[in-house]
Amino acid sequence: MSLLSVRDLSLRIHDTPVLSSVGFDIAPGDIFGLVGESGSGKSMTALAIMGLLPHGAAMSGKADFCGQNLVGLPEKRLTRLRGNDIGMIFQEPMTALNPMKTIGDQVAETLLIHRAATRSVARSAAAERLARVGLSSDRFPLSRYPHELSGGQRQRVAIAMAIALRPKLLIADEPTTALDVTTQAQILDLLTGLTAAEGMALMLITHDLAVVAGRTTHTAVMQRGRIVEQGETRSLFRQHRHDYTRRLFAASAHQPARRARDSGRPLLTAENVVREYTLPRPSFFAAHSRLRAVDGVSLTIRGGESLGLVGESGCGKSTLTRAILGLDPLQGGAIHLGGVKVAAGRRVPRELRARVQVVFQDPYGSFNPRHRVHRLVAEPFHLTGAPADLRGRVGAALSEVGLEPADMDKYIHEFSGGQRQRIAIARALIIRPDLIVLDEAVSALDVRVRAQVLDLLARLQESHGLAYLFISHDLSVVRSVTDRVLVMRAGRIVEEGATESVFTDPRHPYTRALIAAAPVIPEDWKEVAHASR
Repeated sequence: MSLLSVRDLSLRIHDTPVLSSVGFDIAPGDIFGLVGESGSGKSMTALAIMGLLPHGAAMSGKADFCGQNLVGLPEKRLTRLRGNDIGMIFQEPMTALNPMKTIGDQVAETLLIHRAATRSVARSAAAERLARVGLSSDRFPLSRYPHELSGGQRQRVAIAMAIALRPKLLIADEPTTALDVTTQAQILDLLTGLTAAEGMALMLITHDLAVVAGRTTHTAVMQRGRIVEQGETRSLFRQHRHDYTRRLFAASAHQPARRARDSGRPLLTAENVVREYTLPRPSFFAAHSRLRAVDGVSLTIRGGESLGLVGESGCGKSTLTRAILGLDPLQGGAIHLGGVKVAAGRRVPRELRARVQVVFQDPYGSFNPRHRVHRLVAEPFHLTGAPADLRGRVGAALSEVGLEPADMDKYIHEFSGGQRQRIAIARALIIRPDLIVLDEAVSALDVRVRAQVLDLLARLQESHGLAYLFISHDLSVVRSVTDRVLVMRAGRIVEEGATESVFTDPRHPYTRALIAAAPVIPEDWKEVAHASR
């Protein structure tokens, strides 16, 4: 018997087809995976089930949940179902949570809205639910606000809200995309554990095939609003009969064609770098304590080399990056670029700053949406002076990253996530720097777009002799695109060496724990799939 049975679900928004004849079943206690590229319709399927569609949406078909069809159900009845019988966890917890409310109030709000408890009982239930997801009130008081928590902790709050009323179905939409591997493993273990303990069914939406491998009972593959293949997860992974499924698998295991390059000359060096922050006083008369975010870190990047920097959230990767970019002052040590000292936290000479550019994790957030692409890509020229053929240089940069010169007259919202990241790379490349810092530059991209961007980066490195500092929590990406890797924990480098050596023979327990936490597709599943082609 199915808990949720979807048949011929179709959706049009302003007469544009979004979903077409979608159908699947989720049984009680089932963990169902829905995978596909960005824009394939995964999230819209979940929103259609929840009745959370934008203005201009027209839906047909059937979504039978516990004997009632959710399609066409009045809003009042859908409101009673949301949170009560169907819970949903959104991809980005910081935007899903209310920054003006404490975490205790937000979890309790679900119970109050559904009149399942008085305010005092709701607060007690909120504390119990937060403890259930690993946020006990002795360490994480109900009075904390979302901005006072890490990304993984905020996601746990979102889970606590979703399970507050013990729903029958929990929908998790990309719940671990931006999390490091150990936090990702903890969240996935938490979700699967809650499913078993609470007797729920779980619908896990992701673009990462390794996330659903070994965790879901059934999986469906979605492309352009249609489900092209579905079945028992192990069988689907071993056979993947549809061409699109095969392409997804190939992209997930893709390694860009590149060769190690090392000029032998140090381009950037950091020696015993220390970065400390002053923390608030615990009481009025107490002294300020200090947090050492970067603790005596030394590293070298040579010309044309790719260096990976990995570690959990909060280990100091981004703080070290800000110091390398000259944005944060140091309390010890020194950084040199091309033999010239970088006065971190002070005014860095333009000609020195022009030698290093950066590509951020969220390209949309790093661009001004009011400006056209032409102006966005040309921004780094303020360091070197604008050339006479500015539009020609911008067009050439866009062509190098696989876009059209005519795209320079568009706005950033007119592009997909992968195209925006290509524009961010064009911006970093346009003044021909020696080093590009890639801060989680592909973590939010689906597997096929990620493969395309990694190929692009490898090609640009070969043609321009670029050096990369690749910061990522995705160990498979770091393994495929770097020559050497540094492993960072609690502000210190705990292991370093040639990338393949570190991954095949990790010496530090923390490195071994990181590698063990990374989601992988079992090798025996891959072997059968290759043999069946």
